[in-house]
Amino acid sequence: MNHRIEVALAGERSYPIMLGKGLLGTPNLLEPYTRNQALVVTNAAVSGLFLDQVRRSLTSVDHLDVVEIGDGERFKTLDTYAAVLDALVDNRHNRTTTVVALGGGVVGDVAGFAAATYQRGVGLVQIPTTLLALVDSSVGGKTAVNHPAGKNLIGAFYQPHAVIADVGVLATLPEREFRAGFAEVIKYGIIADQPFFDWLESHIDEILDRDPACLIHAVRRSCEIKARVVADDEREQGRRMILNFGHTFGHAIEAVTGYEPILHGEAVAAGMVMAMDLSVRLGRSDDRDRHRVHRLIERSGLVTEALDIDEDALLDAMGMDKKVMDGRLRLIVCDGIGSVSVASDVPEQALRWAITHGR
Repeated sequence: MNHRIEVALAGERSYPIMLGKGLLGTPNLLEPYTRNQALVVTNAAVSGLFLDQVRRSLTSVDHLDVVEIGDGERFKTLDTYAAVLDALVDNRHNRTTTVVALGGGVVGDVAGFAAATYQRGVGLVQIPTTLLALVDSSVGGKTAVNHPAGKNLIGAFYQPHAVIADVGVLATLPEREFRAGFAEVIKYGIIADQPFFDWLESHIDEILDRDPACLIHAVRRSCEIKARVVADDEREQGRRMILNFGHTFGHAIEAVTGYEPILHGEAVAAGMVMAMDLSVRLGRSDDRDRHRVHRLIERSGLVTEALDIDEDALLDAMGMDKKVMDGRLRLIVCDGIGSVSVASDVPEQALRWAITHGR
């Protein structure tokens, strides 16, 4: 069964998330969201699996080009972004073109940033191929590349015309990446929906076995929560910050380790453990909730301990987080599963305790 989830933004910026299994390859699937030119941005691993299906869904496009970028967070750079712009220029794409992001979070972010800035903005369609991208990075319009000093420091808010969320692509996703993506699914239960978190606890085995019905429900509920939050606060001036639960710690872990030994979802899982420990330390959550989160992360095969990272280096990296305002680090803390809030002026001692206790 297919579903349509609307990201309800002001004016003409609203767009659908088309969710189902077996969507890719449907003739003219993308016709409502493209014109006569398109550039598919992907990587070698993904193109071999899904590019032909996407071509069949782009039969209404007369001028179609493809550019492959490197696979992995270390390729989420200004150089990669420039290579996508070069492909647009070299193939004489104009303002009526559509950039089609076919891949995981790195492809989606780089392609989205290129679409946001090429000729002051061209069309964008997101076709996520990882669980993390399906439930998180493809929805909401955040596009960016990394800087050596921090993650996602260079980018723009730029909404796609549509997101094609085909859970069928997950059949070929390596196990480690699948489990890493599940960290973001857990996050949605923690921040906004205790019954969903309860359901995840009850269905974790079926999800890890990639049961289609359970996957569709998990992706659907995750996207519904994110769509609602984005509609309320498109540019992260307030409520949207709750989507960053665990991410301030996680992004710092990625930056300190050079984005190499740990996947984004694994860093977020470790970050959520630290965030729960901090929440208990601040008296915002209790040990029972902390244990439930730790246990679900463990059952998902995700790390519950950060890498052996120097505390000072991690704190320094956290100081470059985008949520630092006027020198104050704002963190998302759990007020009980299903509810979170922003904490400012967290004592350094509490941060150090969360970092060391979460190992």
